[in-house]
Amino acid sequence: MDYEKILIIIPAYNEADNLDSVVSNLIRSFPQYDYVIINDSSTDDTEIICQYNGYNYISIPINLGIGGTVQCGFQYALQNGYKYAVQLDGDGQHDPTYIENLLVPLISGEADMVVGSRFINKEGFQTSFMRRFGISIIRIAIKLCSGVNITDTTSGFRAVNKKLIKLFAKEYAQDYPEPEAIVTAVLNGYKVMECPVVMHERQGGISSISTVRSIYYMIKVPLALFIKRLSMTRKKVVKVE
Repeated sequence: MDYEKILIIIPAYNEADNLDSVVSNLIRSFPQYDYVIINDSSTDDTEIICQYNGYNYISIPINLGIGGTVQCGFQYALQNGYKYAVQLDGDGQHDPTYIENLLVPLISGEADMVVGSRFINKEGFQTSFMRRFGISIIRIAIKLCSGVNITDTTSGFRAVNKKLIKLFAKEYAQDYPEPEAIVTAVLNGYKVMECPVVMHERQGGISSISTVRSIYYMIKVPLALFIKRLSMTRKKVVKVE
C-alpha cells in the first residue's frame, strides 16, 4: 500500500477532551499515514492542543459545521495530490485499526467510496435507539433515491478515492452531509459499498446531535435527499475523471 498517497482527515469542533488521544493513537499505531486536523473554529482548547503537540492542522476562522469542515479536508487532499482520503472523526468513536479495511476496496477498484458500518457485524457501540431508528429512516430514503442499501447511513468513518476527492472538494453538503454524500456519489455514477467496523462510545465532550435534533434529522435529511434526487434528474450528470 502506497501510504504517501493516503490522507486521514480529522474534523474537530470542541474536541479538546478527545483529540490528543485520537491523534496520538493514530501517530503511534500508524506513523505511515499522513493526517490533517480541520479545526472548525472551536471555542475550547482544541487549537491550543494542536499547537502544543505540533499536530498538522488547519483552523477555520468561522464555524462552518461538519460539511464545510470535511470539505476543507477534501480540498487539502486535492491540492496536495492525495489519491485516497479517509475521514476519522475527532471524538474517539472511530477505531483507526479499521482504516485499511476501508481502503482495500478502493485500491482494488471495487468501490469509489467505502462506508464503515457498525451494524453489519453488530459489534462495539451501537448508538441509542432513537439514533438507530433515524438511521433506518434515512436508509430507506437513500435506497429510494439511489438504489443502494447502506446500513450505517450517518457513519462519518469512510474513505474515498481521488475521483470523489475531486467531486467533494467542489460539491459537498453542508448540513448533516454523510447521507447526501452517498446519494451524490451514486447519482454521479460512482460505486459505494460498506465494510464492517467497530465503533466506540464518545469518550468526552458533548455530541452536537441531541434527541430533539435526532428527530429533526430524520425529517430533514430524507427531504434533502429527495430534493437532491429531483435536482440531479434535471441536469446532466458528469463524472469527474
